[in-house]
Amino acid sequence: MISTPFQSAAVSAPQPQPTWAVFFDLDGTLLDIAPGPDDVVTPGSLVPALAAARDWLGGALAIVSGRTVEKIDEFLSPLKLPCAGEHGAVLRMADGTIRRAGNECVVPDSWKQAMRRVVQNWDGVIVDDKAFSIALHYRAVPERGEDVRRLVENIVAANSKDFEVLPAQMAYEIRHRSLNKGTAVRSFMAEPVFHGRRPVFVGDDVTDEDGFRAAKELGGLGLHVRDAFGGEPANVRRWLERFK
Repeated sequence: MISTPFQSAAVSAPQPQPTWAVFFDLDGTLLDIAPGPDDVVTPGSLVPALAAARDWLGGALAIVSGRTVEKIDEFLSPLKLPCAGEHGAVLRMADGTIRRAGNECVVPDSWKQAMRRVVQNWDGVIVDDKAFSIALHYRAVPERGEDVRRLVENIVAANSKDFEVLPAQMAYEIRHRSLNKGTAVRSFMAEPVFHGRRPVFVGDDVTDEDGFRAAKELGGLGLHVRDAFGGEPANVRRWLERFK
Protein backbone atom coordinates (compact mmCIF):
# COMPACT_ATOMS: atom_id res chain seq x y z
CA MET A 1 0.00 0.00 0.00
CA ILE A 2 1.33 3.44 -0.91
CA SER A 3 1.54 5.85 2.02
CA THR A 4 -0.51 8.96 1.30
CA PRO A 5 -0.81 12.01 3.52
CA PHE A 6 -3.70 12.54 5.88
CA GLN A 7 -4.46 16.22 5.46
CA SER A 8 -6.94 18.50 7.16
CA ALA A 9 -6.30 22.22 7.60
CA ALA A 10 -2.79 22.46 9.11
CA VAL A 11 -2.57 18.69 9.54
CA SER A 12 -0.25 16.54 7.45
CA ALA A 13 0.56 13.04 8.65
CA PRO A 14 1.23 9.81 6.74
CA GLN A 15 -1.50 7.29 6.13
CA PRO A 16 -1.23 4.61 8.85
CA GLN A 17 0.30 1.31 7.76
CA PRO A 18 -0.42 -2.12 9.28
CA THR A 19 3.33 -2.89 9.34
CA TRP A 20 4.08 -0.09 11.79
CA ALA A 21 4.86 -0.28 15.49
CA VAL A 22 3.33 2.86 16.99
CA PHE A 23 4.32 4.66 20.19
CA PHE A 24 2.19 7.45 21.58
CA ASP A 25 2.99 10.00 24.23
CA LEU A 26 -0.06 10.75 26.38
CA ASP A 27 -0.38 14.36 27.65
CA GLY A 28 -0.45 16.88 24.83
CA THR A 29 -0.52 14.09 22.26
CA LEU A 30 -3.54 11.86 22.83
CA LEU A 31 -4.92 13.91 25.73
CA ASP A 32 -5.46 17.66 25.84
CA ILE A 33 -3.29 19.61 28.28
CA ALA A 34 -5.22 20.59 31.42
CA PRO A 35 -4.59 23.18 34.17
CA GLY A 36 -3.17 20.48 36.45
CA PRO A 37 -1.88 16.90 35.96
CA ASP A 38 -5.00 15.44 37.61
CA ASP A 39 -7.44 17.58 35.62
CA VAL A 40 -6.94 15.70 32.36
CA VAL A 41 -10.09 14.29 30.76
CA THR A 42 -10.08 11.22 28.50
CA PRO A 43 -12.39 11.69 25.51
CA GLY A 44 -14.95 8.91 25.20
CA SER A 45 -13.80 7.94 21.71
CA LEU A 46 -10.12 7.49 22.61
CA VAL A 47 -10.11 4.09 24.33
CA PRO A 48 -12.14 2.31 21.61
CA ALA A 49 -9.93 3.87 18.93
CA LEU A 50 -6.75 2.74 20.71
CA ALA A 51 -8.11 -0.78 21.12
CA ALA A 52 -9.04 -0.98 17.45
CA ALA A 53 -5.64 0.38 16.37
CA ARG A 54 -3.83 -2.09 18.61
CA ASP A 55 -5.73 -4.98 17.05
CA TRP A 56 -5.12 -3.68 13.51
CA LEU A 57 -1.38 -3.44 14.29
CA GLY A 58 -1.24 -6.95 15.69
CA GLY A 59 -0.61 -5.63 19.20
CA ALA A 60 2.27 -3.35 18.19
CA LEU A 61 1.00 -0.19 19.90
CA ALA A 62 2.36 1.23 23.16
CA ILE A 63 2.04 4.32 25.33
CA VAL A 64 5.34 5.97 26.26
CA SER A 65 4.77 8.65 28.89
CA GLY A 66 6.22 10.52 31.81
CA ARG A 67 3.15 9.38 33.75
CA THR A 68 3.24 6.34 35.99
CA VAL A 69 1.90 3.06 34.60
CA GLU A 70 -0.91 3.29 37.16
CA LYS A 71 -1.94 6.72 35.86
CA ILE A 72 -1.77 5.57 32.26
CA ASP A 73 -4.13 2.70 33.11
CA GLU A 74 -6.44 5.05 35.00
CA PHE A 75 -6.79 7.37 32.01
CA LEU A 76 -7.25 4.53 29.51
CA SER A 77 -9.37 2.18 31.64
CA PRO A 78 -10.37 -0.57 31.01
CA LEU A 79 -7.69 -0.83 28.31
CA LYS A 80 -4.24 -2.02 29.39
CA LEU A 81 -1.70 -1.49 26.66
CA PRO A 82 2.01 -2.13 26.56
CA CYS A 83 3.42 1.01 28.11
CA ALA A 84 6.47 2.79 29.43
CA GLY A 85 5.88 4.85 32.55
CA GLU A 86 8.10 7.56 34.00
CA HIS A 87 10.06 7.92 30.76
CA GLY A 88 10.88 4.22 30.66
CA ALA A 89 11.62 3.56 34.33
CA VAL A 90 8.79 1.02 34.34
CA LEU A 91 7.93 -1.02 31.25
CA ARG A 92 4.91 -3.26 30.78
CA MET A 93 5.57 -5.47 27.82
CA ALA A 94 2.95 -6.92 25.47
CA ASP A 95 2.79 -10.16 27.50
CA GLY A 96 2.17 -8.22 30.73
CA THR A 97 5.70 -8.64 32.07
CA ILE A 98 6.86 -5.67 34.17
CA ARG A 99 10.43 -4.41 34.01
CA ARG A 100 11.68 -1.80 36.47
CA ALA A 101 14.83 0.28 36.56
CA GLY A 102 17.20 -0.20 39.49
CA ASN A 103 17.03 1.72 42.75
CA GLU A 104 20.00 3.83 41.67
CA CYS A 105 17.61 5.54 39.22
CA VAL A 106 15.30 6.82 41.97
CA VAL A 107 15.50 10.55 42.71
CA PRO A 108 16.91 10.82 46.28
CA ASP A 109 14.25 11.28 48.93
CA SER A 110 16.26 14.11 50.48
CA TRP A 111 15.89 16.03 47.20
CA LYS A 112 12.13 15.47 47.17
CA GLN A 113 11.79 16.66 50.74
CA ALA A 114 13.86 19.77 50.00
CA MET A 115 11.65 20.61 47.01
CA ARG A 116 8.46 20.15 49.04
CA ARG A 117 9.74 22.43 51.80
CA VAL A 118 10.32 25.23 49.31
CA VAL A 119 7.17 24.92 47.18
CA GLN A 120 4.80 24.60 50.13
CA ASN A 121 4.87 28.40 50.14
CA TRP A 122 4.37 28.68 46.38
CA ASP A 123 0.62 28.60 45.86
CA GLY A 124 -0.35 26.99 42.56
CA VAL A 125 2.84 24.95 42.08
CA ILE A 126 1.94 21.26 42.01
CA VAL A 127 4.35 18.52 43.12
CA ASP A 128 4.04 15.33 41.05
CA ASP A 129 6.00 12.78 43.08
CA LYS A 130 6.51 9.47 41.25
CA ALA A 131 8.36 6.28 42.10
CA PHE A 132 11.49 7.22 40.14
CA SER A 133 11.19 10.92 39.32
CA ILE A 134 9.56 14.10 40.53
CA ALA A 135 8.04 17.00 38.61
CA LEU A 136 6.95 20.49 39.55
CA HIS A 137 4.04 21.92 37.53
CA TYR A 138 3.47 25.66 37.39
CA ARG A 139 0.77 25.98 34.72
CA ALA A 140 -1.55 27.74 37.17
CA VAL A 141 1.16 30.24 38.12
CA PRO A 142 3.38 30.82 35.06
CA GLU A 143 5.15 33.64 36.86
CA ARG A 144 6.74 30.96 39.05
CA GLY A 145 8.42 29.27 36.10
CA GLU A 146 11.84 30.80 36.67
CA ASP A 147 11.69 30.05 40.40
CA VAL A 148 10.86 26.40 39.67
CA ARG A 149 13.65 26.11 37.13
CA ARG A 150 16.24 27.51 39.53
CA LEU A 151 15.04 25.24 42.34
CA VAL A 152 15.34 22.00 40.39
CA GLU A 153 18.63 23.00 38.78
CA ASN A 154 20.15 23.85 42.16
CA ILE A 155 19.05 20.52 43.57
CA VAL A 156 20.35 18.48 40.63
CA ALA A 157 23.69 20.27 40.85
CA ALA A 158 24.47 17.93 43.76
CA ASN A 159 24.71 15.04 41.28
CA SER A 160 24.34 16.24 37.70
CA LYS A 161 26.41 13.28 36.49
CA ASP A 162 23.56 10.85 37.15
CA PHE A 163 20.47 13.07 37.17
CA GLU A 164 19.14 15.81 34.90
CA VAL A 165 16.45 18.48 34.71
CA LEU A 166 13.87 17.83 32.01
CA PRO A 167 11.75 20.78 30.83
CA ALA A 168 8.17 19.83 29.96
CA GLN A 169 4.83 21.56 29.34
CA MET A 170 4.85 24.27 32.05
CA ALA A 171 6.81 21.93 34.33
CA TYR A 172 10.30 20.81 35.21
CA GLU A 173 11.13 17.23 36.09
CA ILE A 174 14.15 15.54 37.64
CA ARG A 175 15.01 12.10 36.29
CA HIS A 176 17.96 9.74 36.04
CA ARG A 177 19.97 10.24 32.87
CA SER A 178 19.66 6.57 31.88
CA LEU A 179 15.87 6.84 31.65
CA ASN A 180 14.40 8.19 28.44
CA LYS A 181 11.72 7.40 25.90
CA GLY A 182 14.25 6.35 23.28
CA THR A 183 15.51 3.55 25.48
CA ALA A 184 11.89 2.48 26.04
CA VAL A 185 11.24 2.36 22.28
CA ARG A 186 14.33 0.24 21.73
CA SER A 187 13.26 -2.18 24.48
CA PHE A 188 9.83 -2.61 22.90
CA MET A 189 11.26 -3.03 19.41
CA ALA A 190 13.33 -5.99 20.60
CA GLU A 191 10.15 -7.84 21.63
CA PRO A 192 8.41 -10.28 19.24
CA VAL A 193 5.20 -8.24 18.89
CA PHE A 194 7.13 -5.13 17.76
CA HIS A 195 10.24 -6.63 16.16
CA GLY A 196 10.62 -6.22 12.40
CA ARG A 197 8.08 -3.41 12.15
CA ARG A 198 8.66 0.23 11.31
CA PRO A 199 8.59 2.31 14.51
CA VAL A 200 6.54 5.51 14.56
CA PHE A 201 6.73 7.76 17.62
CA VAL A 202 4.12 10.48 18.15
CA GLY A 203 4.79 13.17 20.78
CA ASP A 204 4.58 16.85 21.53
CA ASP A 205 7.48 18.21 23.57
CA VAL A 206 11.12 17.94 24.55
CA THR A 207 10.46 14.81 26.62
CA ASP A 208 9.65 13.04 23.35
CA GLU A 209 12.80 13.98 21.43
CA ASP A 210 14.57 10.78 22.51
CA GLY A 211 11.61 8.77 21.23
CA PHE A 212 11.69 10.56 17.87
CA ARG A 213 15.41 9.95 17.60
CA ALA A 214 15.20 6.24 18.41
CA ALA A 215 12.35 5.67 15.94
CA LYS A 216 14.28 7.40 13.15
CA GLU A 217 17.49 5.52 13.92
CA LEU A 218 15.54 2.28 13.63
CA GLY A 219 14.24 3.28 10.21
CA GLY A 220 10.97 4.80 11.33
CA LEU A 221 9.29 8.15 11.85
CA GLY A 222 9.04 10.80 14.53
CA LEU A 223 5.79 12.76 14.29
CA HIS A 224 5.63 15.96 16.32
CA VAL A 225 2.11 17.06 17.23
CA ARG A 226 3.04 20.65 16.35
CA ASP A 227 4.30 19.83 12.86
CA ALA A 228 2.20 16.85 11.78
CA PHE A 229 -1.08 17.59 13.57
CA GLY A 230 -1.31 21.36 13.79
CA GLY A 231 -0.52 21.27 17.51
CA GLU A 232 -3.89 19.70 18.34
CA PRO A 233 -4.31 16.37 20.19
CA ALA A 234 -7.82 16.24 18.69
CA ASN A 235 -6.18 15.85 15.28
CA VAL A 236 -4.02 13.01 16.61
CA ARG A 237 -7.17 11.28 17.85
CA ARG A 238 -8.85 11.71 14.47
CA TRP A 239 -5.78 10.26 12.77
CA LEU A 240 -5.83 7.33 15.18
CA GLU A 241 -9.30 6.42 13.93
CA ARG A 242 -7.73 5.75 10.50
CA PHE A 243 -5.87 2.74 11.89
CA LYS A 244 -8.21 0.22 10.30
